[in-house]
This record gives sequence, C-alpha cells and structure tokens, in this order.
Amino acid sequence: MSLNTPSRRQFLSTTGSAFAALLASGCMTRVAPALTGAGSALPGYGPLVPDPAGMLDLPQGFSYRLLSSLGDAMDDGGTVPDKADGMGCLDIGNGEIVLVRNHELIPSDDAGGPIAKGFGTHNGKTVSGGTTNIVLDAKTLEVKRQFRTLGGTIRNCSGGVTPWGSWLTCEEAPTGPGQRYGEGLAVNHGWVFEVPGNATGLVEPTPLRAMGRFNHEAACVDPETGIVYMTEDRDEGVLYRFIPNTRTKLADGGRLQAMVIDGLKDTRNWDAATMPVSKTFTTRWVDLDDVEAPKDDLRTQAATKGAALIARGEGLHMGEDEMYFCSTSGGANKLGQIFKLIPGRGSAPDRVELFFESESSDQFNYGDNLCVSPNGHLIVCEDQYTDVVDNHLRGITPAGEAYDFGGLRMQTELAGGCFSPDGKWFFVNAYAPTRTVAITGPWAA
Repeated sequence: MSLNTPSRRQFLSTTGSAFAALLASGCMTRVAPALTGAGSALPGYGPLVPDPAGMLDLPQGFSYRLLSSLGDAMDDGGTVPDKADGMGCLDIGNGEIVLVRNHELIPSDDAGGPIAKGFGTHNGKTVSGGTTNIVLDAKTLEVKRQFRTLGGTIRNCSGGVTPWGSWLTCEEAPTGPGQRYGEGLAVNHGWVFEVPGNATGLVEPTPLRAMGRFNHEAACVDPETGIVYMTEDRDEGVLYRFIPNTRTKLADGGRLQAMVIDGLKDTRNWDAATMPVSKTFTTRWVDLDDVEAPKDDLRTQAATKGAALIARGEGLHMGEDEMYFCSTSGGANKLGQIFKLIPGRGSAPDRVELFFESESSDQFNYGDNLCVSPNGHLIVCEDQYTDVVDNHLRGITPAGEAYDFGGLRMQTELAGGCFSPDGKWFFVNAYAPTRTVAITGPWAA
C-alpha cells in the first residue's frame, strides 16, 4: 500500500480542489473507444459530475453517503482511527451487514483510544494498528454500531473476505525488535490475522504464522478449494498461495507455496515486454521452507526456486471463476498492471494472463485495491505517487476497456473498495483523514 514520501505525507490531512478528471482510454492490445471530449461515449457510466461537497465526483445518477469519519465516537469508547485501508463487506444475519476495515497505522500513530488487548506492543504500549467493524442496517445503511476488533498490529494494509464469514487482515510490516519503526517492538510482525464478521469487540489476536511472514498486501480465498492466494507489496515480490490443512480453520496450518510461470521469470515488463497482454501461461507452485522468515527473505527463496517476479502485488479479488490482482508499478511505463489467474481446481494447472497494462498516466495510474463488481467489471482504487495527487476509481470492463468511475477531491488515496452482498452499494475509503462512504446508482446489469 502506501510507501509515502515526505512530500506526499504533508498533503494527507488536507483537501483541495480536484484537477479535471482524467479520461481513460485502453491499453496495449485492449483499446477503449477514442475520446473526443467530456461527453464522449465510454464503456462505463459517462463523464464525472463535480461534487458540490468537494469530496467525490461520480457519474450522473450516482450518489454517495458518508458513513464514518476520523474521530467519530465509537460504541466501545474509542474514536475512529486514521489511515483507513483495505475493507470487506459481509452479511451477518438479522438484517445486518458489516464492514471490516483495516487501519494502516504504525506504532507512533494515534490508535483512537486505549486498546484493551492486542498482538504486539511498542515500548510497553499496545501497537495502534488493526481493524474496526461498522455494522449497518442492510436496507437503510443506518450505522448501528462501530468498534475496534483487532489491535496490536502494524500497517494493516489490505486483506480479503472468506466464504465462512471472516476478514483476513494482512500486516504490510515484516518488522520486529530493533527494526523499522524504532526500538521497542516486543515481537516480530508481518502476519495475517482473522477477524470474524460477527465479532462484537476485540478478538483474540492470533497470527496465522503458517501463512508466511512477508510484506503482505491482499488475500483471496477460492471458494471451491479453500486455497488462499496472497500478494506481496515489493518490487521483486511473488504471488503466494496457502493450502490449509483444515478448510475454514487456517490456524490449523498448511503449506505455503509460490507461483512459477512456465517459461517466464519476470512479469514486470520493465526491461522487455516478456509478458504480452492477453497471452495465457500455465503455472505451477513450489513449496516454501521456513515460512516464518525471521530474515524477511521468502521472496528471495521463492525466486531461487523459479517463482515469477511481480512488481508490488496489491489488490486481489475473486470473480466468477477467476481472480484478479494488481501490480502497482508493473509495466513498461511502471504505471500498473492487472493480472487474471484462473485456478485449475484439480488436475489441471492454474493459468495466468496479463489482463491490463497501462501505457500512460491518463489511462491508469498506480492501481491498488481492486474488486470485481456484480456485473463483472473491475473497480480499481488509484494510489498515485506524486506530490499532488488526482486519484480515481477506475472501472475496467471484461473486455479490458478502462473508464472513470470516480474522482477523489481529497489529497489522499482511495482504498478498500467492496460491494454489499446485494450488489446495490459500493463501499470505499479515503485513506487519511479516514472517510468511509457508500456509493449507489444505476449499475449496469
């Protein structure tokens, strides 16, 4: 997620006027219709309409509702923390849905109040990162309650929902005593934790160590097999998968593997176009050893065993029978890629293709979190790396045509995009200051 430079950080708590919305064309062999003006036909919902409130521009007919903001009082006595990141939506019954929301906090950040229990401490104080849950009325979206559900973690970046009703929250922080963020950490970090959607308060902070210690980003469970796929936010990262010993009980352990692409060692296309758009490659998976990785070297071990390099793997989300994942800085112009992985689910091998690669910043600029919408389109959250940012929600059709879906008028990134179970609402976060909104409108069938 955000590896913010000092010049970027100075803007995170301010808002400002947006630039004109960037209009997306296609990329590489997948080309969107040519644009001739603001009213040109797009494969999406049309041009963005300026938001009178100055927060989020959306197409005609769409609107948003602000659900939760930094500093709002929560039901457990704390306040909503900052740096809202990855997020998932789950049906918890009784006419309620829940948003489980990550907070990418480091030890020096404000936790929004004391945390009664958590995984790790820094100089004797519970580390501030973790998750909050927002329980909503499924029909009206009334906020019924919100509260802290995980504490004591560092930089909870993205994650993924499970078919059994929980959220996997991932630490983007393979650090420990005497390492990054200063002295005073009591334990090693860099793990995945599980938060039940029906939690009513702080859960037991159990690290799922068998799932590996690395610079975690997102997770995605194949509902047919129970296998968990995971991305890694590193320039020389790889794609991982975890085969659990007991389906639905990840704490029972399992095997961690890395993806090898037959005939291809590098997907990044930085020095040469080694992975063309839309060409399908078969994959295999190699077992990894010493997965608790005290030296933070799993990706090195994986590469030695032939795993394909991926530039800053980020959002990862399941579609109908395939999953999509972002590479934030991949591609010849280092503006981003999106891959499609089709699980073999049996004797057949998994297959992977480069689904989308940006050629210019006005097509697609540093995609981060993503999700698959009910109509099969992708909605991607941008996280640009410029002093002044103009981050968008980008839609991408199944044919690979890109379009604008939203324009954020705050100087921060978009994160955590996810749909309600009924497909009516799209939820997304503005990172800092925390804003969580629900978007609805005339979704295409």
